[in-house]
Amino acid sequence: MMTGFRLNLSPLKEPLGFVKLVEWLTAIFAFGSCSGFSGKNILSLFCGDGRNDTLDANFHYPFRLSAVPLIEGNATLCNQSATTTHMVGDSASSVEFFVGVAIVCFLYSMVALLVYLGYMHGLQNVKDATDTEGISNTLAVCRGANVTCEVTEFASMRPLNISVVFGYLNMLVWAGNAWFVYKETRWHSQKFSTQPGPGRQQVPAPI
Repeated sequence: MMTGFRLNLSPLKEPLGFVKLVEWLTAIFAFGSCSGFSGKNILSLFCGDGRNDTLDANFHYPFRLSAVPLIEGNATLCNQSATTTHMVGDSASSVEFFVGVAIVCFLYSMVALLVYLGYMHGLQNVKDATDTEGISNTLAVCRGANVTCEVTEFASMRPLNISVVFGYLNMLVWAGNAWFVYKETRWHSQKFSTQPGPGRQQVPAPI
């Protein structure tokens, strides 16, 4: 029986211990809010004869948009035939890299410092490919005469924006952790021990 076991939380009161706790939490929010994301944009096609059609653009992690169909099979939109059409773009590599490194960061790895700037570019690509201009450029029917396409319902990008915020926060926390680790090394102490104190002069070395 382990009756004498006690959980010592006193290291969390020290900067290094507290920083590791913050790293753990920010990593959870960073990859959790991104890997669980799914959204749907509704594209409305306003036809010239007064009839309207709608299309659903469903996308989710890892945002391999080129595999997301806007039209499956042959369909008729605004009295025009439309064939199978997929969305444009593939942000899977940068997004999966972000989530993968965030998980490694959750398991205590410094590699998390290398990823978040690249993820911002992938997130912007997802936003551009799912907005009105991006989808309109993909659908041939939207370029037809008397047809206006507009995304009338947007998916909430809040979870993805949150993942970016926590990603940058995690990067700053890791930088703080590296600073506290450096302060504990002999290089930091030697730097201050070699500096002359007030009122003291350095003695020149003998020639």
